[in-house]
Amino acid sequence: MSIYATLWWLKFPRYGDEYVGCEWIRVSAQGVPAHVGTPTRGFGYEDGDPYADFLPPAVEVTAEGDSEFMRAVVIVTEETHKGTARSPQEYVNPLVILSGPEYASISFVELHTRVCGAYGGQVQSPWHNPLQAMMRCSWYCPTDEFSIRGRAEEETADPIE
Repeated sequence: MSIYATLWWLKFPRYGDEYVGCEWIRVSAQGVPAHVGTPTRGFGYEDGDPYADFLPPAVEVTAEGDSEFMRAVVIVTEETHKGTARSPQEYVNPLVILSGPEYASISFVELHTRVCGAYGGQVQSPWHNPLQAMMRCSWYCPTDEFSIRGRAEEETADPIE
């Protein structure tokens, strides 16, 4: 069983430049629920957090396993392998790892820039307008929410010129 749940995925131009017929690579956000590795008693982690070596610190949860934020969000490509000598749950060379609070507060433009920068410098981030970036990317979000933050009213975009 995986500790991750797919939050969304985008397709980026594989080699940085978007043009008719270019190759695309799928980049996805893998969310780690707050209860995974939690120090809160009753969730099975009383002997320690088995994911502490590769995820941000575990968070306290309510008796129902809820928290204001996820534990982490790991950004990977479709070619990122999962499973290391340390843990079958660890991704090998993920693009970006964010804590739940970091993910909740990051703008689309900042996240896009970090993903592009982490992708070996091959993918460029020429789009400073989030709406332009969305139009140039193929987007999938299983919750049908536009906003990276999950609060659409906080996302703003300038009109495309």
